[in-house]
Amino acid sequence: MNSQTLIKLRTKKLAVLILDARQASHYEQAQCAEQMGVSLEQYQAFEAGMQAPSLPQLESFAFFMDVPLQHFWGSDSLSKKNEDNPGAKKLEMIRQLRNRVISARIGLERTQANLSSADLAEKTGIPAAMLEKYEKESLSIPLPELEAISQVLEIPLDSLFDQKGPAGKKRVEQEYLNTFRELPEELQAFISQPVNRPFIELAFRLQNMPVDKLRSIAESLLEITY
Repeated sequence: MNSQTLIKLRTKKLAVLILDARQASHYEQAQCAEQMGVSLEQYQAFEAGMQAPSLPQLESFAFFMDVPLQHFWGSDSLSKKNEDNPGAKKLEMIRQLRNRVISARIGLERTQANLSSADLAEKTGIPAAMLEKYEKESLSIPLPELEAISQVLEIPLDSLFDQKGPAGKKRVEQEYLNTFRELPEELQAFISQPVNRPFIELAFRLQNMPVDKLRSIAESLLEITY
């Protein structure tokens, strides 16, 4: 296969990946063209496989789509991944379940604090009848009212956050990403290198090792050193 054929195939593959990324993110072609600094016609040529973007243009596109640049050297479909996301019906079921969990937690904490609905109403300014509905009917609680209730019952608000649902998983992923971004650049580079994975896995195993075993390993290392 000659070089020109390979270039054409690569251009076609890029077109598929660019189109897939845009459809997964639900952006219009004109928006993508603006972010890449090209005309609408030129962007349409990218998606049609008639032209290929430059690296800086592709970098701008990846940044706008919030996808890793490496995605455009792979073959995964972002649109297909989005099909696995919960639909509106499932999200409604999750919201209802979350409301029940929060209501049950409030009822439990209020009981343990020896407070009646009237007591809690007096301290929060929320009518007692509404508080009872929040607990018994698992109504959706407006966030400012939930914050007021949590403060009175001394419930850390973050303990009410979704932990295992799609929103919770997304939040945890974002927290991990933010923590990674706060690391020094040289440490980020070290972690990102696949060749360094054994060192990271070793650190993980050491973290979960009993103290007495760690002490034994440290003493053995000292014996070897000296």
